[in-house]
Amino acid sequence: MASLNNHEEPRVIEITDGVLLPTHGERRIIDSWRLTLSIAILGLLAMIFLVKDPYSQIFRVVIKGAPLTFGVTLGAIFGSVFLGLFTGIGQIAHVRLLQLISGVYVELIRGIPLLVQLIFIYFALGKFFQLDGIPAAIIALSICYGAYQGEIFRAGIEAIPKGQMEAALALGLTRGQAMRYIILPQTLRIVIPAIGNEFIAMLKDSSLVSVIALRDILRRGREHVSRTFLSLETYALVALIYLVFTLVLSKLVAMLEDRMKRHEQ
Repeated sequence: MASLNNHEEPRVIEITDGVLLPTHGERRIIDSWRLTLSIAILGLLAMIFLVKDPYSQIFRVVIKGAPLTFGVTLGAIFGSVFLGLFTGIGQIAHVRLLQLISGVYVELIRGIPLLVQLIFIYFALGKFFQLDGIPAAIIALSICYGAYQGEIFRAGIEAIPKGQMEAALALGLTRGQAMRYIILPQTLRIVIPAIGNEFIAMLKDSSLVSVIALRDILRRGREHVSRTFLSLETYALVALIYLVFTLVLSKLVAMLEDRMKRHEQ
């Protein structure tokens, strides 16, 4: 068996949407992201304005659920980042109790499907806390994705050389000040691609809130199918709408990542 050369650096596999997205200064007219977005938008426009019946009516019905979809996703983004940040810090804290609490939270939540968490929070805990649909959906998505983002933040913090923390402490900063002013700003630049992918997955998983009777895009589509039995037409249009939203969000995340990289230079 061939052995690795001692001077070879291990290869790092980065999972991101960046390969599919045009970068800053990209001159190619055709690439995977532009082609996919063009197909999705042209498909939608053709259905709505050329074929019209029944797609124009379906579009008017399901698009009314877009504000709820975006509202739940946006609320869950803030909630999951907050939980993920403190979970990541807790896992590397010098207090053993914080490490245990953060570790149990991550392992517990990652072991339970999001759909089960959503149903449990709304139907089970809702009996005690009287949660409405939207708060329950935001809490469930925040708790679920907060666990995954906690691992991302932990890895990002640990990627910063330990010498920077030691130097900050030697200069008289407290550990909290060093984390706030030195470690975390660098961590954010590292974790943006992975966190961005979580935001995109969250937008798609927001469709699960339809099971608790929230009238998002998918729920309105299901209601329309129950009235008209146009399942193929309705779900095809719903899929294209989600595809357009996801591709646009992917581009926004890539733009944020690219902007942060330019600020570093």
